[in-house]
Amino acid sequence: MLKHYLDKALEDLDTLINLTQMDIDDIKAARHDEMFDRIKTKEHTLLTFENRKSLIDNEITNIVKTNPDSELEELLGEDIRRQLEELRTKLEELQEINRYYARFVITVGEFYNALYEEMLPIEKDGYTGKNAKAASLIEVRA
Repeated sequence: MLKHYLDKALEDLDTLINLTQMDIDDIKAARHDEMFDRIKTKEHTLLTFENRKSLIDNEITNIVKTNPDSELEELLGEDIRRQLEELRTKLEELQEINRYYARFVITVGEFYNALYEEMLPIEKDGYTGKNAKAASLIEVRA
């Protein structure tokens, strides 16, 4: 079962990496609808991965409990250790691509906020809240 869980967890990580790369491509091309359409898929895949990771942890814990006198390396075997190393590598790759993606998200978010505040300025009134002030780009005539 451990091998099966590892295979599926690796598939989930590949999916998350590919979806994030698509998000990067779409944010560069300002295709925001496509990005928003993938949110549910990413959330589901992430949840599935977390569940499988938990199952992997439980399987390894059970193996160690049933063989308390043996070393973990002896118990897992070469194939499982290779898959665990691949899992670690893919997690690092996902972390790096998410860091890269976050730079775009922050930059685009700051751009839209600055544009919004330029069009509809807001004056901060201390701790009591925000008050809209006259916009410099919008003029209303009656």
